Amino acid sequence: MMLSKLDSAPNMQIRKLREQYLSTSNAERAIRKVIDVQLNNAPLRLLNTDTGLLCNRDAQISAFKESNEYNELLLSIMKHPDLPAECHAEAVATYFRCALLSHRWEGTEPRLHDIKDKDVYELKGVGDLVKLQSFCKLACEAEYRWAWVDSCCIDQDNPVELQTSIDSMFAWYRNSALTAVYMSDVPPSSKSGALAKSAWNTRGWTVPEFLAPKIIRFYQQDWTPYLGDESPNHKQSVDIMNELEDATGIDARALAAFQPGMRDAREKLQWVSARRTTKPEDIAYSLFGIFDVRLPIHYGEDKQNALGRLLQEIVARSGDITALDWVGQPSTFNSCLPADISSYAAPSYALPSLSEDEIQTAVSLLQNTVAVESVLRLYDQLDNMSAPRFANCRLQLPCIAFRVTELRRRRGPAHETHFTYGVKADGLRDLQIITEETLIQFARARPARQTFFLVRPWDRRLLEQPDIAELPAFADDADSLGDWSEPESPLDDSPGADSAVEQELDDSESHTRALRLMVRLGQPFGAFLLMQQRGGEYKRIASDHDIVAQVQDVGSVHNIMGGVRTLEIL
Repeated sequence: MMLSKLDSAPNMQIRKLREQYLSTSNAERAIRKVIDVQLNNAPLRLLNTDTGLLCNRDAQISAFKESNEYNELLLSIMKHPDLPAECHAEAVATYFRCALLSHRWEGTEPRLHDIKDKDVYELKGVGDLVKLQSFCKLACEAEYRWAWVDSCCIDQDNPVELQTSIDSMFAWYRNSALTAVYMSDVPPSSKSGALAKSAWNTRGWTVPEFLAPKIIRFYQQDWTPYLGDESPNHKQSVDIMNELEDATGIDARALAAFQPGMRDAREKLQWVSARRTTKPEDIAYSLFGIFDVRLPIHYGEDKQNALGRLLQEIVARSGDITALDWVGQPSTFNSCLPADISSYAAPSYALPSLSEDEIQTAVSLLQNTVAVESVLRLYDQLDNMSAPRFANCRLQLPCIAFRVTELRRRRGPAHETHFTYGVKADGLRDLQIITEETLIQFARARPARQTFFLVRPWDRRLLEQPDIAELPAFADDADSLGDWSEPESPLDDSPGADSAVEQELDDSESHTRALRLMVRLGQPFGAFLLMQQRGGEYKRIASDHDIVAQVQDVGSVHNIMGGVRTLEIL
């Protein structure tokens, strides 16, 4: 009203004074844009810790508009229209700071319909309702106006909302002002080690809930801080992070500053290999945020299908074949994938590694025993291999295949459940495998109708090419090149000689890289046993132990080249 009177004032100076102010409607629109950005990364429903009421998005915004913080921000924008938007965002973010709970579901957790349109503080506090009330009080006392609990802030019966929530949950915990971990089975004044023994530490969903947040605090049964640690962020507590590292097998640095993504996929799968969820398929869904993937949620689907869809996405998007490194039962989704997450419990088999001196020595020995052209052709052949890919649950696997020529069962106890087989394959040293499956026995003199291969899944890291993801970003290339000048060379007047020298250096480097590849191919490797099916595809024969194979002759380039292929695996 005041500004409208200034608009119609007869005095020019008064009208100029009006021009220094932003209208109320424009200021409100500016604030609303900031609110929308802020709440875009927040849960759909939040508990108001002041009123005890569950609020949807509209109710959250209405509460803000009725607050002193909103009026102060509105006046500030109107008086200072040139104020940077970051200042507005900071005020909005402060108001909507939210505390999230990480806990183990137990008993009868209050659901959405139990607290909708009710003051949670006024409800009769019994069992898990007390947990909810205590958490809201803790958040309120810490001056967090908003709180979120998975059990009652999501409409579990709404598939669309459930999908959105699972897709966004990692980001919600990441953006939380505080994540409170409640361990109901850790008594007050517990000593170090109680966290590791808590049932909270056995659940699948709690892994992203402690990896994602930047600020986290652990609470005991009576809601006092674990180990009496009153610091604002337990991720900065050396004692607590070391205990969590020992309990989870996750490096303390990753615990403190975890980044989601596909990198080190096999290690991340091992982190959750001993975890459990109430719904079997949830073990796969709980990993979506950790790997930064978005896949459809189908509650009721077979757990092997849920895990298979996730592993398929990891392999297809990253080309990382370490997810195929497991022992145990094969999945019905694809035989190259495990039936259960527990198959990743054992660390990857630690293959012997060569020192740089050992590699150089081996390269020197190979230089006089293998043809340069053959080694270079093998390098190019492997360099041009396509990445592994899935289509309709079928895996197209680039690999080096060695045909099995003999498979003989070793004598064992009369009622053994696992069988040991001696295996011979062209180009490989003899080895043995242990499996639950009863396999056809054959030899070169009595070949089987089906074809068997021992394969080495192709790993591009053997090429020793730079990882694009690890190269530094040259944002200031133009600046850095501005002062750079090419050094003078005595060959400047002889471009032909310069070109010849460069070509000779390139050829030498290419030859060395190819020989280094040959040395690495000569080392022991983790192999798969594949059996051909009627349609020409292959199926992996699962083993209870790692199959470790090694080529007979590292200099036999032709044997290796003949085995380079892409096989389709069911």
